[in-house]
Amino acid sequence: MDNKAIRSLMRQRRRSLTRQQQLLASDGLAEQLCRLPAFRYRQRIAFYLANDGEIDPQLALGIAQQAGKTCYLPALNPLKQNRLHFIRHRANDPLVANRFGILEPSLRSNPIASLHAIDLILLPLVAFDRHGNRLGMGGGFYDRTLSHRGRHTLLIGLAHSCQETDNIARQHWDIPLHAIVTERNIIQIRHFSG
Repeated sequence: MDNKAIRSLMRQRRRSLTRQQQLLASDGLAEQLCRLPAFRYRQRIAFYLANDGEIDPQLALGIAQQAGKTCYLPALNPLKQNRLHFIRHRANDPLVANRFGILEPSLRSNPIASLHAIDLILLPLVAFDRHGNRLGMGGGFYDRTLSHRGRHTLLIGLAHSCQETDNIARQHWDIPLHAIVTERNIIQIRHFSG
């Protein structure tokens, strides 16, 4: 199956999950993340707001905020096509819909973080394999943005376990992940400490 077909199949799979299955997956994801030393000990963590059936890290975001961590959410970069900014986010900060209808922090009222200042970035996946290959939505937003991240920044993909596939063709522009976390397990791809 080619990447386009895999993307279509996996989007359909995650969209078909019931609300109850999504809630259970969010709980399981938070539990798995709390087991991960990188999540427990890193202080500046970027999350995302779930859309289109993505596994929801909202519970994990709340846990991180309660632990006093500095949390960030992505926002579309208005000046550079298919790039993101990461904006500091506190529990009651207002959110606005971007051009895709996805909620994000306002660029006007919140500071933009330097990618070098973020310790851990949690990013949504459409599909993944056990070799750390991944598919996103196809716009290249994360790949373009993360090509400028700090060397110490860990990248962990989040997905439902049903989004796993045998093999995804890696493209030369793909940014490799350190690990993938699902509601069931942690799949470590590249060695990292903490």
